[in-house]
Amino acid sequence: MSDETSPVGRVLGTADATPLQFWTAVTPGSYLQLDDVVVTRRDLPDREPVTIAGVVTQVRARHEGAQFDSDVFAIAEGTLPAMVQEAAEITTTRVDPELYVPPAPGAVVHRATGDARDAALHFDRMERRVPMGTGRDGVPVFLNADFLDGTRGAHVSISGISGVATKTSFATFLLYSVFRSGQLGADGTNARALIFNVKGEDLLFLDHPNTKLDEPTRAAYAHLGLPAAPFPDVRVYAPPRAGDSSGAPDVASRLTGVDAFYWTLAEFCEKKLLPYVFADADDERQQYTMVVHSVTAHLARFAVPAEGGISIDGRRISSYQDLVDHVVEQLTDDETRSTWAGSAVNMGTVNAFARRLIGSKRDLSRLIRGDLAQRRPHQIKTADSAQVTVVDLHNLPDRAQRFVVGVTLKTEFEEKEKAGTGRPLLFVVLDELNKYAPREGSSPIKEVLLDIAERGRSLGVILIGAQQTASEVERRIVTNSAIRVVGRLDPAEASRPEYGFLPPAMRQRALLARPGTMFVNQPDIPVPLCVEFPFPAWATRKSESGPPPAETLRSIVQGADPFAVIGGRPGADDDIPF
Repeated sequence: MSDETSPVGRVLGTADATPLQFWTAVTPGSYLQLDDVVVTRRDLPDREPVTIAGVVTQVRARHEGAQFDSDVFAIAEGTLPAMVQEAAEITTTRVDPELYVPPAPGAVVHRATGDARDAALHFDRMERRVPMGTGRDGVPVFLNADFLDGTRGAHVSISGISGVATKTSFATFLLYSVFRSGQLGADGTNARALIFNVKGEDLLFLDHPNTKLDEPTRAAYAHLGLPAAPFPDVRVYAPPRAGDSSGAPDVASRLTGVDAFYWTLAEFCEKKLLPYVFADADDERQQYTMVVHSVTAHLARFAVPAEGGISIDGRRISSYQDLVDHVVEQLTDDETRSTWAGSAVNMGTVNAFARRLIGSKRDLSRLIRGDLAQRRPHQIKTADSAQVTVVDLHNLPDRAQRFVVGVTLKTEFEEKEKAGTGRPLLFVVLDELNKYAPREGSSPIKEVLLDIAERGRSLGVILIGAQQTASEVERRIVTNSAIRVVGRLDPAEASRPEYGFLPPAMRQRALLARPGTMFVNQPDIPVPLCVEFPFPAWATRKSESGPPPAETLRSIVQGADPFAVIGGRPGADDDIPF
């Protein structure tokens, strides 16, 4: 019973006390608020005392002695005697030793601090504690790294209203804490992160200091044992500009340290990427998926690299538009259709495939290229990149975003499978998860994400998924997430069974949560914890970014192959090596 303050109440005798939940009357002159941690003791005959600790999950106040609602006025005027009494509902988090007996009515209740608080929240049992913010009492709150790195569990699911719940901010802070706290040891030092930026250019400045950082915020980081600094090692990839034959990255606010990513026509055919062109969730229910797989196999078998482009059946193809036109031409020709699509496919199915394929020309032409040097670095590979790899998608249409996410995750997961080891860890941060892995339907992207959710733990691939509505995400992905985080919720969404881990009062609070406040549920602790995380120490937009670190001034392309970038970026004359 060490590290306890003076008594704050006694266990109520007018309400049932159970081993898992009880009420305490608050001592006059004291108070208890939601999320406070308390502890009491139950003496037993012929046994050692039992310590019962818990978290305040509800608080109420009432007039004792009042019978009617109007009595409140007489009591306020002093003409009717009554007493104000506050009581708090306590949900048990730990019983030590594990003798599940109820606390005795009248037993003294203390506010837990120090070691008593750590024991109540199971922090004393965590061998590796990753700081994730502070509780309502201003004291650090920790995440058990065993449920983050795959030792005992993996994956994080973050839900909340867009723009209010600060889902992406919490995801990046959690990554920063993993990398800089040292709690994962060598695993944290060698780990990689792959972040898909889908909204604006906010995540392109993770390696820039935040000019709005003040002393109280720096102190908050120090309180958590973290330096208040940007991510030290970041590489940014962006798609080529539309209509730009030089392949310059399509970004507006960040002009240095950005590389363009794309796939050559040869890679598109050889790696069988065509199914990711048809990545809508309902595509697998369509008959033309048979054509997709037949054409994919034909391209992989017969496409031959030829000076940046490819050659098929003796025809030189130098662009994605040419490839689409050639495929459609072969499928609509009675003599070649069976060779490309099989003999059992009717013309209606072929036409459905052709319409979708033709529609992809506008969206994917700048990503699948035959006019750019294949030797020029252009692939997204986290193993060869920085500690944090940011892939910017915000300028791409929806179909192109799906293609990039699907192909990139497929490639990374296959690389981890070939390595056959769970180290180094790879954290994947993906927003709008309900778009890529919806509850209904099937698609190549959804299959990759399911693979990560179900087998990624053993391969060291950790998914940090964010979505506005967890009720619209594939159940198996949410179920396999050991850590569930909730920010501000929509009232209709909060009533869904996916949030059953939140106590009723906490569900109500989720409707009012301010930015920076999250409710975190982890297997070690039976009650979700309210967490407030500090303002980002890294820039979240161009207007608040400080000077970039020197290593971002030259991109991977400029460092690896200076001759390949001549004319690659307007105004880049200083990069020409002669």
